[in-house]
Amino acid sequence: MKAAILIQRWYRRYIARLEMRQRYTWNIFQSIEYAGEQDQLQLSSFFSFMLDNFTQLNGNERQNMYEQITVPESYSGPHLTFPLTVSHTNALLSAFKEQQPLHGRYMLQLLHQTKKLLKQMPNVIHLSTPYAKEITICGDLHGRLDDLLLIFYKNGLPSAETPYVFNGDFVDRGKKSVEVIILLFAYQLLYPDHMTLNRGNHEDHLMNLRYGFTKEVMQKYKTHGRDILLLVQDVFSLLPIATVIDNKVLIVHGGISDMTDLDFLSSIERHKVKTDCKHTESPRCRSRGQPESPRCRSRGQPESPRCRSRGQPESPRCRSRGQPESPRCRSRGQPESPRCRSRGQDHGNTPKKRRHLTRQGSSSSSSSSSLSSPRGSSCLILCRCLSPIDLLWSDPKSQPGCSPNTFRGGGSYFGPDVTRRLLERHGMTLLIRSHECKQEGYELCHDGQVITIFSASNYYEEGSNRGAYIKLGRELVPRFFQYQVSRNTRKLTLTQRVNVAEGSAVRAVQEKLFSHRSELMAAFQQYDTSNSGCISVSEWALVVESVVRLDLPWRTLRPRLARLLLLALNVPLCFVQVTPNLAETLYRYRTDLEIIFNIMDKDHSGQISIEEFRQTWHLFSAHLGVEVDDRAIDELAKSIDFNKDGSIDFNEFLEAFRVVHKLDVKDQQQGYPGNDLALAQ
Repeated sequence: MKAAILIQRWYRRYIARLEMRQRYTWNIFQSIEYAGEQDQLQLSSFFSFMLDNFTQLNGNERQNMYEQITVPESYSGPHLTFPLTVSHTNALLSAFKEQQPLHGRYMLQLLHQTKKLLKQMPNVIHLSTPYAKEITICGDLHGRLDDLLLIFYKNGLPSAETPYVFNGDFVDRGKKSVEVIILLFAYQLLYPDHMTLNRGNHEDHLMNLRYGFTKEVMQKYKTHGRDILLLVQDVFSLLPIATVIDNKVLIVHGGISDMTDLDFLSSIERHKVKTDCKHTESPRCRSRGQPESPRCRSRGQPESPRCRSRGQPESPRCRSRGQPESPRCRSRGQPESPRCRSRGQDHGNTPKKRRHLTRQGSSSSSSSSSLSSPRGSSCLILCRCLSPIDLLWSDPKSQPGCSPNTFRGGGSYFGPDVTRRLLERHGMTLLIRSHECKQEGYELCHDGQVITIFSASNYYEEGSNRGAYIKLGRELVPRFFQYQVSRNTRKLTLTQRVNVAEGSAVRAVQEKLFSHRSELMAAFQQYDTSNSGCISVSEWALVVESVVRLDLPWRTLRPRLARLLLLALNVPLCFVQVTPNLAETLYRYRTDLEIIFNIMDKDHSGQISIEEFRQTWHLFSAHLGVEVDDRAIDELAKSIDFNKDGSIDFNEFLEAFRVVHKLDVKDQQQGYPGNDLALAQ
């Protein structure tokens, strides 16, 4: 008996340690992911300004561009004719399983037909559960073709007998985003009344630039990639914002806020709203006598010239860049932001229940500008609470009330009281959303009124999470189905899976530590006043959290990260000629620099031509009011073109930052002010 008790105690401690490691590994993955999204939103104004002026192409020029493209006889992939048939979708499935691509002509034609269909659809899709059948609801896929194929294998292909709702984030991060959207768009064209696609926050050109979809398209379609990307932006901008089933179940990608108004969302022109603009007070709010939210007012920063010239609300980058609120502060009873007070609006009743799987609502306009695409020609100025941003970016929280989603940098945190009020106001019983990776593929919160569904398994690392989907029948009782795509994962023990995920998370933290090593060293030295080489655990945790700005359990992580931190601080620089500050700066902002480079590289050749460089500087000089002649611009371009081949590649682009940094260091030594990011600014 004593031996059995000892074994039981040992096993419980062993499982508890594994659970603790799983939790902090998950926390690391999510914190780093959301920090990247916050950086993206902070720079959205600058990227939007560049995209507005660098990627212009007349819509009429590309409307029927596919007609001019011939398919060579050597092409062995699937051939498409429209309208599509089941044989076409089966051919696509077979081709993608064999790693065969779809030709650029058919890709452009598919996007063109999808755009025509989406223009006719309302912002909010209304469905009814068919008699004796179920609707399948899937969450984020993020370019995981294997997950999509497994869903189709387990649940059946889309058809009138098997209707689907895919809840956004089809692209980015995964390697098969192109194939995923081809299949989804093809089945939507084949079964427009039984295949519904909601928009997610990653159906956005700026997000695609950072998280991989743009790069994937250019790699797979070198000749027609730019035309495909421009048409994809139009298609993404026209995707519906929400879906309602039987007037009882609301499906949105992110979530809601305390002022979400489904009736008003049904009437806006979704393709004209820009999710990367600052939320300003709308005439609709003023007419109702509502106070302007503090978040809707200017924070003392000048309004973006781009926004002023277009009459658009100010972008997040125009606001003050204060530190994000820590989740710990929220749990300590910090006062609720005025933004979160309920206005108590009255809303009309929702439409009557429909007997069949139908769509109705006002048709969207035919404009091709984007809900968050920087190429939109106009921007509908909306109050924060009435903007689709919350529906794409928000997350639920356990505390009551509504507050800014500072963790992601966009959207809101909404509590159970916010959920209850919205569902009661519209006579609904359930909110289904995605947007967050969950270890089991799904999660219930807010007393079962909110369900998070995530369909991309192994999202962070092999074995990190399961995928799942939901089936809803006439009774609207959700049934959950889980899966995990990986033959290797099934062979691993629980300990091995935890070790793999934890190792990947620790490597991600190591990158963060390296990018802040100079700041960490300086902060540690401030606490080590006696130069003993030692500081307390609390001081260590305080320094790392304040410098890295990730809300992680640093005390728990200390045994694993203390030695790693010392290694990161003493690792020899790979940039031997570069001083530490610049090496860290380039490492920290390498993704942003790559985005800038790709925007300037208009033909996506991997190199910036002298003409493209000249156009860039003409634009910047006009924008900043600084006169620069062509001769000076050409001399600057030639100085960056180190190998003198007449163009600038990405390595030369980064090298320009090193040269500027050297000059700044020299100026600082002579008493002049300097800046590590002088060229970037």
